[in-house]
This record gives sequence, structure tokens and C-alpha cells, in this order.
Amino acid sequence: MLRLSGLSVPLDHPPEALPQAICRRLGIDAEALRGFSIYRRGNDARRRSAIQLVYTVDVDLTDEGEVLERFAGDKDVRPTPDMSYRPPVRAPEGWGGLRPVVIGAGPCGLFAGLILAQMGFRPIILDRGKVVRQRTKDTWGLWRRGELDPDSNVQFGEGGAGTFSDGKLYCRVKDPRFLGRKVLEEFVRAGAPDDILWEAHPHIGTFRLVSMVENMRSSIEELGGEYRWQTRVDDIELDRLPDGRQGVRGLHLDDGSFLETDHVVMAVGHSARPTFEMLHRRGVHLEAKPFSIGVRIEHPQAWIDQARFGNCAKHPDLGAAAYSLAHHCANERTVYSFCMCPGGRVVAATSEEGRVVTNGMSQYSRAEFNANSGLVVAIDPARDYPGGPLAGIDFQRHWEDQAFIAGGSNYHAPGQTVGDLLAGRASTVLGDVAPSYKPGVTMTDLAQCLPPFVIEAFREALPVFGRQIPRYDHPDAVMTGVETRTSSPVRITRGKDMHSLNVDRLFPAGEGAGYAGGILSAAIDGIKAAEAVAASIAAAR
Repeated sequence: MLRLSGLSVPLDHPPEALPQAICRRLGIDAEALRGFSIYRRGNDARRRSAIQLVYTVDVDLTDEGEVLERFAGDKDVRPTPDMSYRPPVRAPEGWGGLRPVVIGAGPCGLFAGLILAQMGFRPIILDRGKVVRQRTKDTWGLWRRGELDPDSNVQFGEGGAGTFSDGKLYCRVKDPRFLGRKVLEEFVRAGAPDDILWEAHPHIGTFRLVSMVENMRSSIEELGGEYRWQTRVDDIELDRLPDGRQGVRGLHLDDGSFLETDHVVMAVGHSARPTFEMLHRRGVHLEAKPFSIGVRIEHPQAWIDQARFGNCAKHPDLGAAAYSLAHHCANERTVYSFCMCPGGRVVAATSEEGRVVTNGMSQYSRAEFNANSGLVVAIDPARDYPGGPLAGIDFQRHWEDQAFIAGGSNYHAPGQTVGDLLAGRASTVLGDVAPSYKPGVTMTDLAQCLPPFVIEAFREALPVFGRQIPRYDHPDAVMTGVETRTSSPVRITRGKDMHSLNVDRLFPAGEGAGYAGGILSAAIDGIKAAEAVAASIAAAR
């Protein structure tokens, strides 16, 4: 088969328009096209009066060789690649070695555990939180009653932080082995809608993610894997290997037990602060990593739909409109949109008592009234938190503390309208945009809980964004703070073999380790970590 990219057809095209466009693009008769399947579908909305759907298709032709010869050098016409996943290693029959351990049951840990189980290595997966349905109840306890469970919340528990998000399944990582396709296929097998396989910007939404995570857990257990919930790793035991390097010997758990293992995937999330501190004490190589800080900004979704799609807004093939914005400011800071959630809500995402953190989420339908996005400013260790590998955590905690106080010290979030922020005054009332954050929003001055350079950058960037998306800087748009968990403030450094830089058989992976950002990239990194573990076990035999 051949893969044909960049095929544009009108938004409201009839079914026959796509095969006709294929034949026209390839210069073939209809009889030469034996069949086709859609690999990817996106849209081109640069001209709102003539929005196009843009397809990538795999086509079956009577004479593929002749077409390839005619289109030699055309990057949009090429053989369809083999996207099937083949594990590089399998455990020998009856394998009885020490079982590898995966710490963390988010997307990275989930796929590390799944691939290890599929290869026959019967992994043990540890998580300090609870199974996803109980975790959901605990999370609603914060949202509805202001009651936080520090071990079971938006950050900790089965599914990881991505469970309470938009469930976006796209990323910018290079993926020559099509590991992302493996992730999507496993999600579909677990109950995700088929369209995630071909939509250019696929998403799932929280409610569907819950049942999918449960189904994947069942698959891992059926293959011999084991989960241990409400289990915190308090320490890691290291030993000197025959070659002189340090290596993993086992894990000390919070119930006082010792779990012997010589291969550990460190798939903790970006909020695993006690784990970072423990690794630092043990001498595992860490470094401070850049991240971003800011707010969640909300607009009526109808404003964004109209700005992006014009009269085509609400078209079923377009859905709720998204956006991506960035501006480089005079103070040498960059403001950009982050984790944009069409038709969603802002949620309480703290994992520590006495602190306020915001995040965004959507359901699969993306049908709620507001659009929300992180509006954040990039920061870096050398400039903003130069105090060592864990200084970024202290930086986050400081502003989360201030947000808790500014919100009323009851897990309400501090909020401010765009008009008031631009005018430099505290907000006392809302306009036409109602914030969605629960348990509630206290209108105030966000300058109390954000660094001055962030406020300065917002004041420059918002009018610029308003020229790109009409009404983006509308005075009634609402900002809710603070967004501090954009990515891990720490990187657990590793080599090309995926082992920790200075501890053999410790495999830092995923978002918390500083090597991913979002569900798909974290899951891909989990697959790579599982493969590295399997290769290490095989080499030791």
C-alpha cells in the first residue's frame, strides 16, 4: 500500500469526494484504486470561509510501483510503513527471576507494566494512591467539599494526572518506531473510541479514561502482573555491582517491608516531591529542570469557536475549537497557552495540604460552556531558582502557598478578570464569564500569588493574543491561579541505555523523571523503559 498525505477536500464533502481526490492527486483512473483507509484527518481553518479537511490515507492500487516511480522524491507519496509493534525481548518459558518493579501507575507506569507483562516478566506495579474509581471519589471530595486526601487526588492514584485532563493523545516527540500507534491501539482495545486512531488531535476525556485504565489493569493482571495500591516507596536500597557501579537491590515500603528487586522503573509523576527528595538523599543524579508558571484563563467556548471557525462553528466534523498561542515579551519572558481544554472546566489539582494548584480537564464531548487553557510563563533554573536540584519544588510550593492564602485558606482559588489585571486593580466582582473551578473562586489580585515578571508578561501578551483571537483579552475573561504543575521541576538524569546516569538498573521514565509531557509521550517513554528493563534482564542471564 501507499501512504498519500496532504489531501484536501471541502468541509462538507460527499463520500465520493475523497476517492475522487485520491485519483486526481495520483493521476489514475477510478479502476486503479482498489481501496483506501484513513490514517489521519485534520483541518485547515486558515480561511474560515473555506475550511478544508486534510487527510492522510493509505491506498491500495493495481500498480503501486508505477505510481511510486512517477512520484519519486515526493514526500507526500510513499510506501505505507509497517507500524506493527514487535517486542524486542521475551522472557524465556518458565522465567523465575526477580520481578521488575514499576513505581507509579500513570500513563508511563501503565505502559511500562503492560509491555513487561506482554513480554512475560510479570511486573509488580506500586502506587501510593488508590484504584481509579475510589480515587475519583476522593478527588470529588476536594472539588465538592474542600477535603484533600494527600495520597489520592488529581496527581496520585491509578491513571496518574492525565486521568483528570482533556485526555489529549498527541505530542511532538519523534516516533520512528510508531510506538504512539501502539499506545493508541491499546487504548482502543481497552475501550477508547476508534477515532483516536485517525483524528489529528485525538482526545478521550476523563470519564472514558476511567474505564479504559481499569480494563488495562485487568490485562496486566491476566498476564501475571501485580498491582499494590496505597503503597509508598520510602527508600531505595543500593548495592555495589561486580563492575563497581551502584545498582538497585530493593525497595523499602511504607509498611516497613522490603521488596527485593534488581530492576526498577521510576515512573513517578511530576508531583512526586517526597520521592525526588528521597532519591536526592540517596545520591541518585538529579538536576533542576525548566518548567512554567501562570494561571488558567477561561472564555465562553462560543467565542473561541467563532474566532477559529467563523460561520462553520459547531460543525460536527470540527467540534469545539482549540488554540495555541505564544508571545515573546520585552522582559525576555515567553507567555504561551498550555494544555488547552475546549468545552471543559478548571479543576483543583493540589496534592499537598495548604496549597492551591489549578489544572484543566474536559470530557470526550467537550460540551461544557467554557474553554480554558493554561496561560503560563516559561522559567528556568539558572535565572529563577538556582538553589540546586530541588529548588524548583521550593519555588512551586511558595507560590502555591500564596495562592491558598489569597483564595481564603479553604482551597478556593484566587481569581481576577483580564480587565482588572490589565488595569492593575484587584477584582471584586465577575463580569459575563463565570469561572468553573470548584470548590470556589475568590476574586482578588493575582499579583499576590505570582512573580512580578509573570504579571508584567501577561499585561504585554494579552492584548497581542486579543488581536489574534478576537475577545481573548475581553475584560470579563477570568483567570484562576495558580498553574505550577506544568511539568516536572526535576530531571532524574539517565543515559542512552535508559539506566540512571549513576545507578544501574534504575530506569527514570515519563513526565516526573523529566522525559515526557502529556499522556502519549509518557506512555511512549514507558514502552521504552520496559524494553530497556527487558534487555537488561536478558543481558544478565
